[in-house]
Amino acid sequence: MSLLNDKGYVDPAESLASQTEGSNIEHALTVIAQRYVGDNPPHAPVYRVTRKSPIRKRADHCYQLPIADTFPEMTGSQVVYAWTKLWAAEPQSFPFLMEWTGQVRLYHNGRKRFGSAPGEEATAGELPLKLGIQLTKGWNHFVLEFRRSPNGCGAVFGTSNRKNKPFHFLAPSMEREGEEGWIVTMPMDGALARIPDSMESESWTGAQWLPVPAKHGGEADGGPMLRMYGRKPGYAAYAWTAVVNRTLTAKKMTLSGTSYGPVRFEWNGREVYTSREAGTFRIAIDVPPGRGELTARSEYVQEGWGFEVSEASPEGMLTAPRRVHGLTGEWLYLGPIRAEAELELSDYFGLDTVAVDGGQTLFWTGSEPGACVRPFLENELFGRWNYPLGVTMYGLLETGRLLNRLDIQEYVLRHVEFATRHYEYSLWDREEFGAAGLNNQLSDIDSLDDCGSFGALAILADRIRSMKGVHNAADDIARYIMDKQSRLEDGALYREVGVSPSMHLTMWCDDMYMSVPFLCRYAELSGDSRYLDEAARQLLLYKSYLYLPDLQLMSHVYDVRHGQPSRTVWGRGNGWVFFSLSELLAVLPFGHPDYEGLLLFYRALAEGYLRVQGVNGLWHQVLTDPESYEEASCTAMFIFGMARGIRHGWLEDPDPYLQSAAAGWEGLTSRAIDRLGNVYGVCKGSSWSTSHAYYKHDLSWNLNDTHGIGIVLLAGVELLGLMRASPIVNA
Repeated sequence: MSLLNDKGYVDPAESLASQTEGSNIEHALTVIAQRYVGDNPPHAPVYRVTRKSPIRKRADHCYQLPIADTFPEMTGSQVVYAWTKLWAAEPQSFPFLMEWTGQVRLYHNGRKRFGSAPGEEATAGELPLKLGIQLTKGWNHFVLEFRRSPNGCGAVFGTSNRKNKPFHFLAPSMEREGEEGWIVTMPMDGALARIPDSMESESWTGAQWLPVPAKHGGEADGGPMLRMYGRKPGYAAYAWTAVVNRTLTAKKMTLSGTSYGPVRFEWNGREVYTSREAGTFRIAIDVPPGRGELTARSEYVQEGWGFEVSEASPEGMLTAPRRVHGLTGEWLYLGPIRAEAELELSDYFGLDTVAVDGGQTLFWTGSEPGACVRPFLENELFGRWNYPLGVTMYGLLETGRLLNRLDIQEYVLRHVEFATRHYEYSLWDREEFGAAGLNNQLSDIDSLDDCGSFGALAILADRIRSMKGVHNAADDIARYIMDKQSRLEDGALYREVGVSPSMHLTMWCDDMYMSVPFLCRYAELSGDSRYLDEAARQLLLYKSYLYLPDLQLMSHVYDVRHGQPSRTVWGRGNGWVFFSLSELLAVLPFGHPDYEGLLLFYRALAEGYLRVQGVNGLWHQVLTDPESYEEASCTAMFIFGMARGIRHGWLEDPDPYLQSAAAGWEGLTSRAIDRLGNVYGVCKGSSWSTSHAYYKHDLSWNLNDTHGIGIVLLAGVELLGLMRASPIVNA
């Protein structure tokens, strides 16, 4: 694979090295880190209403549409339509999954993309059909047309990549704007004359789309909580809104309305009105500039419960306490709970905590029955929990620490806390709705990729600032690695079931980074040395399966089914092992029984990597093939491992390795990093093969891939730390 030009990925005039004196490490770290943070701002979750419905996600984030169960009266001559939409920031081809019973047609933006013939149905045990669809920039509308057969009627449709693209669809209705989910028609006696392809087309379809928005009847129906919860003797519920004063001075605001039972109002946690009977009320509160929290607690009585505000003085206004797409009105509701129970309502203002009352769990809803409020992750990178971002954030955290950049450290802490503070909630969300709206990997761990890398980062971040959810998540990750992850008879971790059939029954170099650093940090967190012992044991076991002594390199994969290594020496796969070995040796006590064996393993690998370094200082995608492209992430990991080894005294003759690390950094800054902090030449996420050609030709590189940014930063951090610790070192 050729480079962008004969001087490297980056034009020499635009390279990072051209902007500094030689390869100034501090400048490089600053530019790369600031570019990343600027490109990925720290947005909050997006809150949306989800309707309780027979249509719900499976664990793989595909939607189940059980049409036959939803409309048991549907006849074989009738038609039902289901409609949803998905936003795409850029045009792209994306593979979706589909299963079906009955006769089904799929339309995308008004055009038919799939149609099953009568009797052509997916059978149990078959793999889902994978459909490649060219998404357009902006809204993409999907319509499924259903006809019944003797076998039933329904479909499963959604993302084919639940790990990295756990898509959630939105209701394409003006009345349901912003809600997550689908709208469906009642069974119809004839097909639509035209398939809807935009929100504006809803009205001209002539169909009745469900769910139909509720019509609030006011006092005649006994109040909003009777509509929402029904008759619940002995129960209470809460409501929450915000009062906003958009002036520069404090104002006295009055609220008037009707209560349908006992009610207590609190303004910023202070009681301002209580009544034990139904009737009218008038409340006066002092509202400073800005906003405050107004809450109410209502108890059920025979006549009804809840309240309605009919008038608010113009000095202030009521607004939803959080922006919730699809919300009707200005209030959020939490209940019902037993009347004798009291909640500290401010504990739930973060919309990241599930309330527990006896044996039931509760979360905020809108004012309509089943209108559940849910947080969704809709950022491409910020707040996401996955293994490449675990390394990216590790690099940013260490960069911020070394450069004394508290802003960079705070960015990482906010990213980590975004995920961990929602951990317990996301477990509940998964159980309640089939798949979580955020933390899709952390809430449904089924591989080392899902947990170890980011878990190791979370423990580091928690040392700086205690964070909600970190310890619970870390405990669950430790249990998964030690008790649930598949192992061979000798205890070696392996992939009994991979994300695709080709990955079943394999052992990957990558999994050392997905387990060893976490085990090292959890050993310190828990005070239990068994986890450090396990990290050492796994590295030596992986050596026994994957180390190629003739090359002093690691095979990327061991094929358990055939009992042999693939003998493919992929750069980043080797980097993961060297990186992990360096992390372990840095904390393993010198007298540990496995210390000497691991040190010899480290030295053997270092010697092997030294031998295959490229002429420009970078290492190649296939380590033994100088015709394969120069790859940035493995280069950075070898720099990191060598620099750390020099600093800790692991290398008997450090000079060649110091020269190698310096040449590698010079190669990165002059050939793979531009002056804006963009990182080139990072291999994308991989599968595996017994052929070097796959890694060389099929496994291309991406710009600013998160598999490499943090690793490059960590390489610079280690080199800069080495320079500061040893005055004789001159990078």
